[in-house]
Amino acid sequence: MRALASQPSLVDQVVEAITAEIVRGDLPSNSRLIQDELARAYGVSRQPVQQALLLLRSRGLVKEAEGRGLIVAPLDVDFIRNLYQIRAAIEGLAANLAARNGSARAKAEGGRYIELGLEAVKSGSLDKQIEADVAFHAFLGDISGNPLLNETTVPHWPALRRVMGEVLREDVGMPSNIWDEHSAIMAAVVAGDGETAERLGREHILRAADVFVARLKAQQKLQSHASTSRRIRLSPRAVAAD
Repeated sequence: MRALASQPSLVDQVVEAITAEIVRGDLPSNSRLIQDELARAYGVSRQPVQQALLLLRSRGLVKEAEGRGLIVAPLDVDFIRNLYQIRAAIEGLAANLAARNGSARAKAEGGRYIELGLEAVKSGSLDKQIEADVAFHAFLGDISGNPLLNETTVPHWPALRRVMGEVLREDVGMPSNIWDEHSAIMAAVVAGDGETAERLGREHILRAADVFVARLKAQQKLQSHASTSRRIRLSPRAVAAD
């Protein structure tokens, strides 16, 4: 019997469509998500939209709004810092094991992942850059010989993609820096130097985390200042008694 090719379900397609809009910034933090509007935009019924929103809520991209309904969840500094600490450990281990167990494949195939990343940067497409980044790290996990590394990371990719989107949109120099670091990691893997590959892998992730956390704190400070200024402008003035 011939195995059937797996196709994304309608719910999965809606999940990916909403996630992509959040990652690109088309749906920024605190945007209200109205099922009827999303269903019309994607040309589907409300049911797959409802199921997709429940999945996105479980993944932390969506949260309950005050009163009722759902909104895009604001990014949380502590959560991102914690997530990237875990990711640094995983990516460091993946690079180390890839150098020890997969240097031959890295030599044969790794260059293509670097080329795809550089092409994505040149294109200016945020979606392509994130896709190439995910593919690069998945390749290292694949050749590491430990399938649990990629399986452990998969549930966190929606949040990680969102963070990458925030960084890449705001820093024009960041994409090139990322692929310079990827190239150095791949060179260490090809050379079979597990210790160097692990160090570079960890530093790569932690450096990205520092950049994002600093930027998010600055954004939140500006938003807080703007909100305070607006409250002051809208506060009622005292009326002098006759």
